[in-house]
Amino acid sequence: MAACNNNEVVVNDNSDIVTGDVKIYSTTTTLTRDLTLEYVNFSDKDNLAPTSITLVPTEKYQTMDGFGAAVTGATCYNLLLMTPDDRKKFLTETFSDKDGFGFSYIRISIGCSDFSLGEYTCCDTEGIENFALQSDEKKYVIPVLKEIIEINPSIKIIGTPWTCPLWMKVDNLTDLNPYSSWTGGHLNPIYYQDYATYFVKWIQAFQAEGINIYAITPQNEPLNTGNSASLYMSWEEERDFIKNALGPKFKQEGITTKIYAYDHNYDYSGIEEEKEYPCKIYEDTEASQYIAGAAFHDYGGSKDELMNVHTAYPEKELLFSETSIGTWNSGRDLTKRLLEDMKDIALGTVNNWCKGVLVWNLMLDNDRGPNREGGCQTCYGAVDINNSDYKTIIRNSHYYIIAHLASVVKPDAVRIGASGFADDNIVYSAFENSDGTYALVLMNNNEASKRITFSDGKRHFAYDVPGKSVTSYRWAKSE
Repeated sequence: MAACNNNEVVVNDNSDIVTGDVKIYSTTTTLTRDLTLEYVNFSDKDNLAPTSITLVPTEKYQTMDGFGAAVTGATCYNLLLMTPDDRKKFLTETFSDKDGFGFSYIRISIGCSDFSLGEYTCCDTEGIENFALQSDEKKYVIPVLKEIIEINPSIKIIGTPWTCPLWMKVDNLTDLNPYSSWTGGHLNPIYYQDYATYFVKWIQAFQAEGINIYAITPQNEPLNTGNSASLYMSWEEERDFIKNALGPKFKQEGITTKIYAYDHNYDYSGIEEEKEYPCKIYEDTEASQYIAGAAFHDYGGSKDELMNVHTAYPEKELLFSETSIGTWNSGRDLTKRLLEDMKDIALGTVNNWCKGVLVWNLMLDNDRGPNREGGCQTCYGAVDINNSDYKTIIRNSHYYIIAHLASVVKPDAVRIGASGFADDNIVYSAFENSDGTYALVLMNNNEASKRITFSDGKRHFAYDVPGKSVTSYRWAKSE
């Protein structure tokens, strides 16, 4: 993608690129390098460099599922206003492993999210027999997903509801008074079985469209009652729903879709009784048997909580499922966001055992929309498209951090150890891909460039890592 002023881009043109032993992508905060692709060769000299990083393939951590973004109703609306050729170019650049950056994971909503075109579920008329996909799915989401799947057939998709159907809601679990509001409320336990069937029907409806659902979470941000739409689901409620309805229903219907618990902030919204939410559910062996792991967001607390949960339950998976940029955190300022997001979100979550990393809206327009009252009206997308032409695109930090990971770290890669050169302003993570290649992603927060030698124990190469940059490397193992 050729850079325009600031971080504006239109189309990608990687023609006439030379080849070499090591494939490298680099991005600087000033965009003097803008996901620039280049190659270097291995050195035939002895490695005597004091600034060397050496891979340790025998030191193995988690197996990676992938990296990506949320394909919301708003994202699909914007994408479908592009010309078919422009949309194909953008989706190919984003999702193709061969001709693009290879984004490999997508998050979609089950029913509406706060970035859908309206508020709805897939069963707004009382009675689970009235389940049906709605216009948002049929007109926007499914057509876009089919285009993405054509480009990347192995894409993983995780689905999440923002609310259950309103007729399933009550205001509290003592009085069980009906609660007909999109915001807040609780799932009435008498509808646990119907709601589990809702998930099954939703997964089957997408399967009928040729779209496989890899994973779900029972509730987006279960401790957030202020979102549009939303539903409060305490850890006890989620445990009981999974144990008594969702897990058994999946098993009964032969649904192999993974279930991730929680899907909310590191700090559990500061609610004392909800702290260690997923761990408390894991303590129940009946519920735990159905749960692959837990998903987290970063709108409160520290990523250190990922390591806490992993240490307590190392057999359970971790997924980083949402983060956003916006007017509140200088979202379009790459000089601020690129390296902070790389350190805290991309490398920070991966180095704390997350198998996947997903950011929020893949695409919004330059007015931060479409959005609606009650949802986030101050969010930027991973990319923003100009709504005067639906062609000119601004890539924001979240696109860059996912592209830097996805371009060299492929699904089923194993995170491995690395040792050697240490610098507080340099953070990195190393991987072994299943195709016999190594990958390393590194951020340099120093003002000055650093010449670093990278070694896999058999071969090595040197590279001048630019100051204030992110660089990604991939090379084949020696025979």
